[in-house]
Amino acid sequence: MSKKYFGTDGVRGTVGKDPMTADFAMRLASAAAQVLVPAGGTVVIGKDTRLSGYMFESALEAGFVAAGADVLLIGPLPTPGIARLTQEFDADLGVVISASHNAYFDNGIKFFDRSGSKLSDEIQNKIEEHLKNPAITLESQSLGKAKRIDTARTRYQDFCTASVKTGIDFSGLKVVFDGANGAGYKVGPRALAALGAEVIPIGCSPNGKNINDGCGSTEPDLLQLTVPALRADVGVALDGDGDRIVMVDEHGNLIDGDQLLLILAVARQNLGELKGPVVGTVMSNLGLEKAFQARNIEFRRASVGDRYVLEALKETGGMLGGETSGHMILLDKATTGDGLICALQVLQIMKETGKPLSELAAGMKKYPQTMLNVRTEKRLDLAACSEIQSAVVAAEAELADTGRIVLRASGTEPVIRVMVEGEDHDQVTAIANRLAAVVTESAA
Repeated sequence: MSKKYFGTDGVRGTVGKDPMTADFAMRLASAAAQVLVPAGGTVVIGKDTRLSGYMFESALEAGFVAAGADVLLIGPLPTPGIARLTQEFDADLGVVISASHNAYFDNGIKFFDRSGSKLSDEIQNKIEEHLKNPAITLESQSLGKAKRIDTARTRYQDFCTASVKTGIDFSGLKVVFDGANGAGYKVGPRALAALGAEVIPIGCSPNGKNINDGCGSTEPDLLQLTVPALRADVGVALDGDGDRIVMVDEHGNLIDGDQLLLILAVARQNLGELKGPVVGTVMSNLGLEKAFQARNIEFRRASVGDRYVLEALKETGGMLGGETSGHMILLDKATTGDGLICALQVLQIMKETGKPLSELAAGMKKYPQTMLNVRTEKRLDLAACSEIQSAVVAAEAELADTGRIVLRASGTEPVIRVMVEGEDHDQVTAIANRLAAVVTESAA
């Protein structure tokens, strides 16, 4: 069944345009309550720092309370923190108001079940069925209640710091932390400081409109300049909702999700703690696959989206997965992707090995990779477009066995992503530009 509202990571769009309106949020809450929250059940609601979060928080609260659910209001906290607190409070549902790495004028709503996991397609379809009906309002005696939880940040902070081995602290490490002016702006620096690190915060002054603006994991240029300028040991950048991470080594070089995945996997292999295959996505760099082959670590590729990485890990018994963009899933530490926990684990490896981040990341040769985003005004069926398929076949023949091509529609934006990678940078760039031109023409 094709979903109308749910994408790869909940419901997302421009604020004020369907579906991101207050009315829709209230109906969505009502529908979700009818599917997932029993009478008298509990819902946890958290958000990032977007200005529109106040509006959606109130609308969701009204929808859930009207449907008979009690609501715990968490306030700004990273997405994985909401997943954790859903479990800790024994709630039936966790809700996050965030558009992740998007600009402030977008927002979104995503859910976690009572186990702290993202919803299955089946459950999402059931919610969409209920969205065809008006929101419900029960009689007064059956309405829910709402209260704000003041201990949320410290609860999640303690959970994160507890993921570091007893006896290890980060004293002697100078860390530049970029919170993307988002949900992790407060808990990130405090967790690092609690473990003994010297913390220099940037991107930690949210005003409702500057989330992901010139900062964070999607725009790490300032972090890359700041780390070597301050002679820091490492830089950490989260995205707006704190479930993505990239890092910067002591020289200012960007360390992406593929490199972090290799660092985490090799460390666990060396300790005899790695279980099952490591899972990446179809967008993971070919160099990562080659590096795992050299170390006899099994590697699987899933569809793009951390929920698909998680599904693959659960199916195969794996414990470690991630995306190039920095969605990192460590199932031995958390139920969902968690940028802050990933950062703490990498810093722990640095302390245990005595190696700088640059040396830990040197085990992977990155193949030249070009990704172009082609904006589309209409829905484009890539598989049914003969012009696009013919162009892909010709490009694959040109690359032979030295590279890969991936074309896919984004689940969060109206774009077609064209990814080409191979051994020769100029060849990769030329092929990507040609394919992007064909997609542009086909979408016109």
